[in-house]
Amino acid sequence: MNNYQKAIENSNIVSKTDINGIITFVNDEFVKLFEYSKEELLGKNHNIIRHPDTPKENFKTLWETILNKKVHKATVKNLSKSGKTIYLNTTIIPILDENEDIFEFIAIRYDITNEIMLQKEVEEKQKIIFLQSRMASLGQMLANVAHQWRQPLTELNLTLFNLKKSFETKNQKEFDKFYDSSKNLILGMSNTIENFTNFFTPQKEKEKFLLNLSINEALKILNRVLQEENINIKFDILKNLEVFGIKNELTQVLLNLINNSKDAFIQKSIKQKDITIKTYLKDDFIYLEYLDNAQGVDKELFDRIFEPYFTTKHQSSGTGLGLFICKIIIENSFEGQILHENTKDGLKFTIKFPKIL
Repeated sequence: MNNYQKAIENSNIVSKTDINGIITFVNDEFVKLFEYSKEELLGKNHNIIRHPDTPKENFKTLWETILNKKVHKATVKNLSKSGKTIYLNTTIIPILDENEDIFEFIAIRYDITNEIMLQKEVEEKQKIIFLQSRMASLGQMLANVAHQWRQPLTELNLTLFNLKKSFETKNQKEFDKFYDSSKNLILGMSNTIENFTNFFTPQKEKEKFLLNLSINEALKILNRVLQEENINIKFDILKNLEVFGIKNELTQVLLNLINNSKDAFIQKSIKQKDITIKTYLKDDFIYLEYLDNAQGVDKELFDRIFEPYFTTKHQSSGTGLGLFICKIIIENSFEGQILHENTKDGLKFTIKFPKIL
């Protein structure tokens, strides 16, 4: 037993406290990591290494667990004597006497600070890339607003000319017709702004929503582009499928996929441009399939399409962030997966969402 105890103490960061949390033992690894001497630690409350950022609720849960004679496991943020932040995977074990009463607690830890800091660095990079993607999307959306407004503005200009003409000729019937037409054109333009505003409204909280609503929102935003490029959208959608996540971000995924298909149709001079969107339920998962007939991706590039800054487009029309962001959104905001495969005619994406229980 002594050999086992020595092995634990030599390979881990170990401390003991009494039932009130007063330190009764620390091993050499504990002293080395937290930069206190044993004399500075023994007899002190264990909160001497507590990090001020740690929520009080965490400690409430900890004490409730160990006072109920259960083992508590957690990743804990601590603070050394010199002010260094330390992350430890911590296991706290209540030790019972012959009467089954707690007489001390043993905490065994190992240092994961490097792993946590690396993870935070990756998360920060992802945030920057995500922001860059949103800015690229903003530019794309503003171009789409201009595109959507071009024809209505031309029609409105003509309608106002006819409205003035009917007023001068005192033709009340024609005046009313052109007046109503003007109002409808302005309403349509206002709805366009509403669609784009909804898309860019910050939305942090996850929610339950109908999958087809996000599909409809993306198609509204790109309606004019789809018409002008003669892109045919085919649907096979179940209308009652709900997913849990951030609706605006799923709309961004669909916008990225559709824009990629549009660019591929143009780049490869596809005459009959078809996109198929299908949703279904299978094996307790919800699926969204997106398929185009733009000839797919070359084999040597196939495995790289989700890499950040990788693009097959000309530098002026592609940032290489679109599919990378799609992957991040599906995995982080929906806890799902996005898969891709070349088909006979094009590229197919399959998005897999957990079913809401």
